[in-house]
Amino acid sequence: MKRIFVTGIAGFIGFHLALALKKRGDVVVGCDNFNAYYDPALKKERARLLSEAGISVISCDIVDKETIEKNLKEHRITHFVHLAAQAGVRYSLKHPESYVHSNLNGFVQVLEALRSFPEIKLTYASSSSVYGLNSKIPFSETDSVDHPASFYGATKRSNELIAHSYHHIHGLSCTGLRFFTVYGPWGRPDMAYYSFSRAILENEPIPVFGEGKLMRDFTYVDDIVKGTMAAVDLGARCEIFNLGNNTPVSVLDLISMLESHLGQKAQISWQPMPAGDVPITYADIAKSKRILGFEPKTSLYVGLKHFTDWYLEYGLIAK
Repeated sequence: MKRIFVTGIAGFIGFHLALALKKRGDVVVGCDNFNAYYDPALKKERARLLSEAGISVISCDIVDKETIEKNLKEHRITHFVHLAAQAGVRYSLKHPESYVHSNLNGFVQVLEALRSFPEIKLTYASSSSVYGLNSKIPFSETDSVDHPASFYGATKRSNELIAHSYHHIHGLSCTGLRFFTVYGPWGRPDMAYYSFSRAILENEPIPVFGEGKLMRDFTYVDDIVKGTMAAVDLGARCEIFNLGNNTPVSVLDLISMLESHLGQKAQISWQPMPAGDVPITYADIAKSKRILGFEPKTSLYVGLKHFTDWYLEYGLIAK
């Protein structure tokens, strides 16, 4: 049995991960700052369900190092999963200070807290956005990641470099996970599949960029959770892994699947390619398969059916 602290526990991935860890018998506690990047009602509902499952949810920001340290000691934490971050590529164009606060300063405060508990093994969320302007596909962990296309991607790459330095200097065990476009029930309303579903049902036009040819390696949240749990169990000294579906799908195909599941046609508003976006994300998962036993099982069509079923019942909570 592990004793695991999860930051961003009321977030999309944190919520699913915490429930899965609790189900297998681990002690789980975590924190969230319940910010207003998207409607906090959705986070509060996730937190309520976590509490009902016997998972402690602390309201605090990751920059509050003293509170983090206090809880690590009180709960005798053995493993730390850091998922809290300011998300979103396009949001970073106008609000870079939010990314400095959470993704840079917040990440350093987490590492500083862990310095007092060097036996705790850290697993943290990176992103496929670190691959930026790379043209070689699929993206491999051995590829150069020195040309980010967005400030968000730059902060996530910074996390990887900072984690490596703390491992080298202070001996912290740090495993970074490059997530590829995670989706599913209880997801983030700012993500395309979520906002597109709302627009389709409300007969509103969907903004589609790059002629709908942009391709994303959509990865179902349950697969991401299994990969994350495998990384936690591995407790590597200092590693980075891709967690993706290894099957890119175009935005137009995504919309077609949503139309099928929702039984309604989409109205499309064609838009030029925005700054910070990339034409494709595509995960090479050979390393994750070999070391973590990671094997994504859920196709986008099936995963979207799970999401739309949930959305039709619960999703309007975050309208």
